[in-house]
Amino acid sequence: MKLTTQLIALTLLLLTAGVGAEEKPMETVPQVDLPRFMGDWYVIANIPTFIEKGAHNAVESYALNPDGTIATTFRFRKGAFDGPEKVYHPTGFVVPNTGNALWGMQFIWPFKAEYKVIWLDPEYSITVIGRTARDYVWVMARKPEIPETKLTEIMAFLKAVGYDTALVQRVPQRW
Repeated sequence: MKLTTQLIALTLLLLTAGVGAEEKPMETVPQVDLPRFMGDWYVIANIPTFIEKGAHNAVESYALNPDGTIATTFRFRKGAFDGPEKVYHPTGFVVPNTGNALWGMQFIWPFKAEYKVIWLDPEYSITVIGRTARDYVWVMARKPEIPETKLTEIMAFLKAVGYDTALVQRVPQRW
């Protein structure tokens, strides 16, 4: 029951955050090769949702379903590396005619939260997922850490597209 309540609250928060605020457009990357994008992504830094606060070893995993939806598994340890494991299974829905770079992420039916691929390196080793409201962001990589120079570059990018980078937090990763 508590998990259902948390998911409903998260969905409503993601859907209503920034409503009414004047937002400048946020560009997505031109094209995402979905099969290449699938797999595990370590969350390096984020502006966390309330369920992600205190997350350690956070990993988002994607698998392409036959119907074109994205089976997603988000797992992390709450509060510490040996904290209780939390696992969520939202479904991603690729928005047609967006180069596969704009998704709706559904934690609970029928609500879909905006999920925009706004940065993706050519090797598909680092990505940034943003939202028009600039309320949440996720910097993710195929490995549990990235060079500080790359993170500095990404933080400058986030500032340039309108994020308050003071809100971005490192996610502890230790494997």
